[in-house]
Amino acid sequence: MSVSRANLCVTEGVIEELPGARLSVSVPKMRAYLNAFTPQFVEAHFTYLGSTGSEARLGSGELRRQFGLKLRAQDSCNLVYAMWRIEPESKLVVSVKSNPGQHASAQCGNRGYRNIKPRRSAPVPALRSGETHTLRAEMNGAEMLVFVDNTLVWEGSVGPDALAFDGPVGIRSDNARLQIELRAGQPLEAQRGHAPGCRSGGEESE
Repeated sequence: MSVSRANLCVTEGVIEELPGARLSVSVPKMRAYLNAFTPQFVEAHFTYLGSTGSEARLGSGELRRQFGLKLRAQDSCNLVYAMWRIEPESKLVVSVKSNPGQHASAQCGNRGYRNIKPRRSAPVPALRSGETHTLRAEMNGAEMLVFVDNTLVWEGSVGPDALAFDGPVGIRSDNARLQIELRAGQPLEAQRGHAPGCRSGGEESE
């Protein structure tokens, strides 16, 4: 299904809606998740428009430009990322953030991250301002696939830690201006009528 601004809970930053159900991001830090339970599938057809101008450092102090997808996003301490790092180095990184018993960024900060080594992978193109690409991630249990422009760029298992929590899919950006057409699976029938609930101020540090 096509994801509109009304379908999203934005926990940090601002997402504006453009005609045609497109989403616009122009702030240094954006975090959001779907306010419905869907299969662990999320796809962003996006145009990268360069830097946001003013830039924010990550919780680690590093300055990074990136855009990514979130899966099994229980909260800001427990989730799975497929991040397209743009600068200072262009690469696709899958990571699990796991902090059992902790649910707020004030508790876990930027702890609990583990980058996952893929069984197989392929390089991603260097993103240039004005270019349009598609980033898609899907999970089946612990197995995860990530595609760029319908080409498989990451395949592997994220391990048992990622199955200890569950939640909706979502998106995240740092210091990148973007226009996005977001797609996700249809809401799960068993969860229809039950939304994850919008938790504001759920900053995610890295």
